[in-house]
Amino acid sequence: MRFHVLTLFPDMIRQGCDNSILKRAMEKGLVEVCPEDIRDHTTEKHGKVDDYTYGGGAGMLMQAQPVYDAWQHVCGDKKLRTIYVTPQGSLFSQELAKEFAKEEELVILCGHYEGIDERALDEIGAERISIGDYVLTGGELPAMVMIDAISRLIPGVLGSDESAETESLEGDLLEYPQYSRPEVWHGKSVPAVLLSGDHAKIREWRTKESEKRTKKVRPDLYEKYKRRQDLIKLLMKQKKENAYMIDCLMRDTAEVICADGAQVLARDKKTDNWMICCDDLEAGEKLLSLVPKDCKRLIHNFAPLNEKIKEVLGLEVGDECFQSVYTQKNLMPIAHKDIRPYPMEALEYAAANYGTNSGPYIADRIKAGEFFAAYDGDKIAGFCGVHAGGSLGLLYVDPTYRRTSIGSSLASYLVNLALERGGFPYAHIRISNEASVKMQEKMGLYVGKRTIFWTYRKDF
Repeated sequence: MRFHVLTLFPDMIRQGCDNSILKRAMEKGLVEVCPEDIRDHTTEKHGKVDDYTYGGGAGMLMQAQPVYDAWQHVCGDKKLRTIYVTPQGSLFSQELAKEFAKEEELVILCGHYEGIDERALDEIGAERISIGDYVLTGGELPAMVMIDAISRLIPGVLGSDESAETESLEGDLLEYPQYSRPEVWHGKSVPAVLLSGDHAKIREWRTKESEKRTKKVRPDLYEKYKRRQDLIKLLMKQKKENAYMIDCLMRDTAEVICADGAQVLARDKKTDNWMICCDDLEAGEKLLSLVPKDCKRLIHNFAPLNEKIKEVLGLEVGDECFQSVYTQKNLMPIAHKDIRPYPMEALEYAAANYGTNSGPYIADRIKAGEFFAAYDGDKIAGFCGVHAGGSLGLLYVDPTYRRTSIGSSLASYLVNLALERGGFPYAHIRISNEASVKMQEKMGLYVGKRTIFWTYRKDF
């Protein structure tokens, strides 16, 4: 990812990025930080970039011309997303960091003095973002804060991508207490559960500690978390029918639009999938009326709603699926141990064996670190992955290795991955795929009898 930083102090940006994880990410070519000196673009012969404000008032204002010309210089003929760091902006958050991390290039504009001429900000379409309710001498420090927060979400930047998923503020909880060696320090011992080797109990302890800490330090976050947990608990009463919504809520990617008991409308913020859980036509139609007319994809679990969805949104059923769920807390045993992230150089093999036109989607899953291969020596014996919406699947086993432990090992690997990430392990199985139903039931997953429907626009 490339950050263009428009600044009056480019050396401050260079020095701030020349350390630690960010420096290593730049050396690997995962991140590029390009400071652009606004003074290089002024037409004033003495290099001046500021002037007095019209209407009077204290302080100087950065002029429109050098700011706009610097912005045009870095953007060229591209329309790049541009952030102006200012205490007058929307508050920067982990959710915004995730959103910005999806960009290939980002422009960050650093103000000084009393700010920047409003006309330049309007002309470049700058989004005003603040890192907090306080005032600094310039935008460089906030820019570096945002660069750091965004960069660490880019695959490969952290030593373990899981680090970005299990930290404070994920799922509206602050991070649990952590301990390292020695086992006893100043008479204080590491909690016994962390030494037990029981991963289920460790996860449970960590969740409870996160809840306690959040409730005490950030009651506002805790209330949001509690509302979400109450809804999950309600939907869990029919877990095999509501798995797609439950997982989205557990991973905190669901924006709940409306919830009346177990009748729920939500949008997956990662995929823009709209989702309805209902068991009543009147309630379903009410939820449907809240879905935007330009919706491209809607998932639901109530067959009588299909006709109304077509009438109101023009969406038609593309897939009808069973849902299989893993309801236990213990990790599943894995017979075949050599399972690793899938290499991009072997994309052609996966695309050829998974399905027509699957190449771009699989490439996206590999890039996201959500696609895995089982190896026999140097040979790929099979692969699996996590779909963009969170369901487990993309499973394929090379004919040479069928009727071995490869298929069940890959499926178990994904189940364990979902558990470790705090999600709800589930898969969608097309109703015609009897072999997959049998395999998952044999592994201990429960397959629901009530199907779900993926509805799409014909041209999508």
